[in-house]
Amino acid sequence: MSNVTDESLRLLVEMARLKSVPRLGWLLRGVRDVESVAAHSFGVAFTAMLIGDLARGRGMAVDLERVLRMALLHDLTEARMGDLPRTIKPYFEPGALRRAAERAAGEMLPPLGPLGAEWYAIWMEYEERQTLEARLVKAADKLDLLLQAGEYEKGGAGDLGEFWVGAEEDLARLGLGELTADLLSALRAARPANTESARTGKGE
Repeated sequence: MSNVTDESLRLLVEMARLKSVPRLGWLLRGVRDVESVAAHSFGVAFTAMLIGDLARGRGMAVDLERVLRMALLHDLTEARMGDLPRTIKPYFEPGALRRAAERAAGEMLPPLGPLGAEWYAIWMEYEERQTLEARLVKAADKLDLLLQAGEYEKGGAGDLGEFWVGAEEDLARLGLGELTADLLSALRAARPANTESARTGKGE
């Protein structure tokens, strides 16, 4: 086999690990049978495709192929670093986790040659959040998180209201307006009525 084929197979094997890497934040909140990083990436890709098509329907110029590539690549470094929950971030110097992720991506993708360089650029584009496509994928990442939180609440996980805190502000900063605001409102409305935050507003 050629070197490119060898490296392609290596990356495929590495990415397959994401099917068994758990989303650790859910485990830390006592949720059992949690989704994998790969399952989350699928949710992000599908949500991003939906938002992208809705944006196109409103006359926005969206590179949907780039959106889907970005959604599939956005968590690739977790194949090496694992899923690091936000509770771990205060224990690291500012920027340390970002630098570690850049190093991991910089080791994983360049061996593919020009293709790897292209994919690395897409991954970095997501990290920098400067383009419409990157902001769209970040919105999809947030919305998929909230969708999953709601599903776990419906399944009896209890109040996961902390994941909803500041959601409006987080999405508003991405500048996508009603595209995401309406979906967030619908997700909130679908939350179980018996959660503490749904009853009192606490934690939101």
